[in-house]
Amino acid sequence: MINIDYGFVGQIENYDIIDGVPQALKMLKDLGYYLVLVTNQSGIARGKYTESDFLKVTSFMQANLSLFDACFDKVYFCPHHPNADLPQYRCECDCRKPKSGMFLQAQKELNLDMTQCLMFGDHASDLIAAKNAGISELYLLGTHLKEEAPKIDGAKCFFTLIESVKKIKNENK
Repeated sequence: MINIDYGFVGQIENYDIIDGVPQALKMLKDLGYYLVLVTNQSGIARGKYTESDFLKVTSFMQANLSLFDACFDKVYFCPHHPNADLPQYRCECDCRKPKSGMFLQAQKELNLDMTQCLMFGDHASDLIAAKNAGISELYLLGTHLKEEAPKIDGAKCFFTLIESVKKIKNENK
């Protein structure tokens, strides 16, 4: 929902931000929200790229978002996968969505009231993790809404982040 999904994005050359994302993030910041990214990165566990590669792409993303005053306040990532190719990442962890570990870590570190948080995700597992962490305002984004929406009761569905944030902004006037 932040970048175009070309599969595993472990290199800057494979990173393209989705149109409208920086503007949407800036609007959320202007409304007083923290911006927190929680992301599964199974490409690390599968040996497609390294944690260092992921951090380079994240730095590149943050540098581009800074041009819009739309940087994430915190980025959490899970490099694990139960069937990982690399043994050091092969485990059943609490951080891999649909588990809520990254959300609970953000809650603790940023002193968040989860009842006042919003979650935008492009997969049911994103919203399940958020819901289990106490977030009730859930937004499902993307072109595959027909398949994913029935899995999440009460999720609001939009094709893009900017579309959903414009709606939120209009409701907060």
